Amino acid sequence: MNSAGNTEEQLRQHAQRMESVGQLTGGMAHDFNNLLTVIQGNLQALQELPSVQGDPATTPLVNAALRAARRGAELTRSLLAFSRRQKLAPAAVDATEMLRALLAMLRRTVDPRMQLELHAAASCPPCVADPVLLEAALLNIALNARDAMPDGGTLSCSVAPCDALPEAAQADIDAAGAAHSVAHSADGAARALDAEPPETTEAGAGGFVAIALRDTGTGMPQAVLERVFEPFYTTKEPGRGTGLGLSTAYGFVKQSQGTIVVESEPGRGTCVTLYLPRERRAVARTVAPRAGSTGALQGLDAMLVEDDLEVMAVSLSFLQHLGCRVRAYASGEHALLALEREPPPTLLVSDVALGEGMRGTELARNVQGRWPQVAVLLMSGYLPEPNDGATLAGAEVLTKPFSREELASAMLRALGTT
Repeated sequence: MNSAGNTEEQLRQHAQRMESVGQLTGGMAHDFNNLLTVIQGNLQALQELPSVQGDPATTPLVNAALRAARRGAELTRSLLAFSRRQKLAPAAVDATEMLRALLAMLRRTVDPRMQLELHAAASCPPCVADPVLLEAALLNIALNARDAMPDGGTLSCSVAPCDALPEAAQADIDAAGAAHSVAHSADGAARALDAEPPETTEAGAGGFVAIALRDTGTGMPQAVLERVFEPFYTTKEPGRGTGLGLSTAYGFVKQSQGTIVVESEPGRGTCVTLYLPRERRAVARTVAPRAGSTGALQGLDAMLVEDDLEVMAVSLSFLQHLGCRVRAYASGEHALLALEREPPPTLLVSDVALGEGMRGTELARNVQGRWPQVAVLLMSGYLPEPNDGATLAGAEVLTKPFSREELASAMLRALGTT
C-alpha cells in the first residue's frame, strides 16, 4: 500500500475509534444526566424548605451542592459535544469579528510576552455555526496555545474562505464517512451514528470558512497528536485541565458539518484549523419564545412518561408544584393502554429513551396521530437518534438536567403560550 493509502487507512481507523468513543461518551452522558436530574431536583426542593431557608448553616451547604450539580451538567455537555448529541442553534457568524473580540479579551489576561495576531481575508463570508459553541471552541484552543508557550511566543489567527478542502481535511471527512458506514452496517441497526454523513451536507457543498490558530509553542509528538481529540486525554499536570477542550471542539465542528485538522511538531508549534460551512443564505438563530406566566399551568392535565423512577419522582414533584394534574407511567405501552380508557391529556411529557420498550418519540407519534390536539414535550439526556429526527421536527425538547423553572418554560413553549 502506498503512502497515501496508508494515511487514508490510518485516518479511517482513527475515525472509527473516535465514533466508538463518541457512542460510549454519549451513553455515559445520558445516564449521568438522569442522575443529575435527581440530584439537582431534590436539592432544589430541599433549598425551598422553610427549615433550610431559616438555617444559616444549612443554606450554604445546599447552595454549594447545587453549584456542583450545575458544574456536573456542564461536564456532560462537553461529553455530548464530543459525541455530537447536543442541540445546536446555528447562525451566520462573522468569524473575524468573533476572533477580534476574543483576542482583545486575551490581551488583558495573558503574559505580555505572548503576541497575538489576526489576519483576515477581505470580505470573508460568514460561516454557519452555533456562535456560543464556536466561541467556546476558539477560546479553548487559544488557551491551549497559551499553555504551550510558557515563556511567551506568538498566537497567529487567520480567517479565509475555502472553496476546496486541503487533502488532510478532505481525507478526514472521507474517513469519517467510511467509519459511519462501517459502524452502521456492523451492528445491523436502523440507527446511524450521526444525523447526516458530513460529506453529503448541503452547507459543505457551498464551500467552507477556514479558521486557523497557530502558535509557536512546544508542539506535540506524533503519539500525542494521534490522541489529541480523545476525551479526558491531556498531557497537562493534574488539576490543570480536563482533557475535554479539543475533544469538545472536534464534536462541535463535526456536528456542524465541518471538520478540524491539527498539525504539530515538537519544537515547531501547533496549528489548529476549523473548517466550517460557508453561509450561503440567511440563517437565523433560533430564539425561544418568551415564556408566559406559570399561572397558565394551574389545573393543566398532564401525562408524564418516564422509565427512571427517581427521575419520575422529581418530574412529578415539579409538575404538581406547578399546579398540574398528573398521570404518571413508566412506559409508553402503559401510557397508551391508559389512554384507551381515559380522556387524553392537554400535554404529554415523555422521556425520549424509555428503556427497552417504545421510545418517547414513537409514543408521541402514536398520541398525536389519534389525538392531534395533545401538545408534546420530550425530555432527553442527549440528542435523539436520527430516526427520531422527523418526529422531533415540531416537538419541544427539554434537556436534562433541568430545574422546575426550566420545565415550566418548556411546557409553556410546547403549549404555544408566550
